[in-house]
Amino acid sequence: MAKKQRTYLCIDMKSFYASVECAERGLNPFETDLVVADPSRGEGGICLAITPKMKSRGIPNRCRLFQIPPSVDYEVALPRMKLYIEYSADIYAIYLKYFDPKDIHVYSIDEAFIDVTDYLAVYGMDGRAMAKKLMNEIAETKHIPASAGIGTNLFLAKIALDISAKHTADRVGYLDEEIFRNTLWDHEPISDFWQIAAGTAKRLQRYGIYTMRGITEADPKLLYKIFGVNAELLIDHAWGRESCLMEDIKSYRAKSHSVSFSQILPRDYSYTEARTVLREMVLHGCHELMRRKVICKKVWIGVGYSKERLPMAHGQTGLPSAVSVSSIMQPEVLKLYDEITDRNTPIRRLAINFCDVCDEECGGYDLFTDWNAVDRERRRERAVLDLADKYGKNAVLRGTNFLDSATQRERNAMIGGHRAGYDETGESEAVHAL
Repeated sequence: MAKKQRTYLCIDMKSFYASVECAERGLNPFETDLVVADPSRGEGGICLAITPKMKSRGIPNRCRLFQIPPSVDYEVALPRMKLYIEYSADIYAIYLKYFDPKDIHVYSIDEAFIDVTDYLAVYGMDGRAMAKKLMNEIAETKHIPASAGIGTNLFLAKIALDISAKHTADRVGYLDEEIFRNTLWDHEPISDFWQIAAGTAKRLQRYGIYTMRGITEADPKLLYKIFGVNAELLIDHAWGRESCLMEDIKSYRAKSHSVSFSQILPRDYSYTEARTVLREMVLHGCHELMRRKVICKKVWIGVGYSKERLPMAHGQTGLPSAVSVSSIMQPEVLKLYDEITDRNTPIRRLAINFCDVCDEECGGYDLFTDWNAVDRERRRERAVLDLADKYGKNAVLRGTNFLDSATQRERNAMIGGHRAGYDETGESEAVHAL
């Protein structure tokens, strides 16, 4: 029996954050010079999005403010992450009018995959008509422009969006395996293709491989030697093949779990100042572990230096016991920080990853830990979390949070490391400073 031909859509909101800001102002993003950025972070602040009009001027999307030519007269919109999430939820609600949630995969805040195979006959449409119907409804109700890719598998739908749709008047691209090979086998740069990062492209270039055609013509043994098991995915994609189905995405469960945070510091920090921020990050991470009712046994940290004067320092430490309390975790993490960090080079980035996360019930015991003290601390921190959930994250703070170099008070008012866009500052007066 012949395998059923599937049809996938991959729909993306163009310059989403900037388009939302234009929609709120009653402006056309194709005719307006607007960037979403926080000028308080200085001229080096990253633009989270720029309008299509600015892209047409040759300005890169993720540019920094100082990279925008002085001749361009543009408006700056402060990030409002809460608003963008609300728009994204409204757009998802549009998809739910026509499709079952099991056939929708939200890939990011502004992008989604939809398996429309079983819906086309019901609605009497082909893939292009369905894509345009959704795009038109989003434009009419939310005033956000969209583009779409249509493919016979998930990979081709994504590539049709990322590459093919950019060259069509209606912003809709279509690919099947044959069209993919005929039109994109020799496309450069190869890093334009989904899941081929710059590092992968450089490794391929060392062996004279610059295109998808080059991958198909390369010796598979060489590719497996370079990339290991990941070579299988690379080879399949080079031929336009993808075996993953929507049901595979929905049923996927990770074998291991972790909780991670990172931040770019607002300026160059000294060794001591960054140490203060890392202490905050450990405590914040412990609170997040408690919220999820999990514990961890290992912690990884990364320290990025200003202007990449030195390679990122990183390391991992084991904990005496699997816990979620900072009194046990913080000394071990700070000891690791002291060991791996150069004390004379300015620091601009910090990252922390709580590894091998498991349920609280899976925790063990040792003879060297005062578990009564751990239990008291856990109960105290849960009380702090209850206050934060009721009155706001800044309702209860520690003295460390009031140091000039501390960042957690400000970050508590953010979503995803960016301004939430609340009418109020997001910072309430502390009820109690621990």
